[in-house]
Amino acid sequence: MEQDIDMTPMLDIVFIMLIFFIVTTSFVKEPGIKVDKPQASTAKADKKVNIIIAINKAGEIWIDKQPIDIRELRTKVEKLHADSPEGSVIIDADKHAETGILVSVMDQVKLAGISKISIGAHRD
Repeated sequence: MEQDIDMTPMLDIVFIMLIFFIVTTSFVKEPGIKVDKPQASTAKADKKVNIIIAINKAGEIWIDKQPIDIRELRTKVEKLHADSPEGSVIIDADKHAETGILVSVMDQVKLAGISKISIGAHRD
């Protein structure tokens, strides 16, 4: 007499574990463009980032993998911040980007009501 092992309970457990890991995983946000960030010896990772703004060498501003005009930036940041108010903003500016554009982006983020702003850099 041959007995078969019932695999149904094991499959249930595997699927429950899979759902648990999918729900609890934090996803890495990407700015959408390649930015050559400057080096910094005090750079550290920020765990509660929900908005990443990128500025490339040509001075173009990107958010959520799409280019955006500086005049539309404040509204977009306000919408994203309303979705996750405990998060912060990281501005990934290319080391060859104009400082004036970086300051303008920081101003728009401040006007959107966000005070926790970080500048992205590579650690030495």
